Amino acid sequence: MKHRVALWALAGAVVVILWSVFIPATRPRTLESLWPLWLLMCPVALARHYALSFPFVLLANAATYALAGTAIEILRGRRTGNA
Repeated sequence: MKHRVALWALAGAVVVILWSVFIPATRPRTLESLWPLWLLMCPVALARHYALSFPFVLLANAATYALAGTAIEILRGRRTGNA
């Protein structure tokens, strides 16, 4: 289970990296329409009024995905009987 949670955290970090490459290359009008998707994939973006550094956002999103992954893996283990 530890490896799967680590993969969830890695996925959260990759999401931030991909968004940080995509956002500067996109028109502002397109970003407005993608804002709900950004909030869903990177919940720390709700604090957009504060100056957040890239490493902080990367770690916060990785931690968020790790927590979500832990919950999902626990539920998955209970469902299949593999604790």
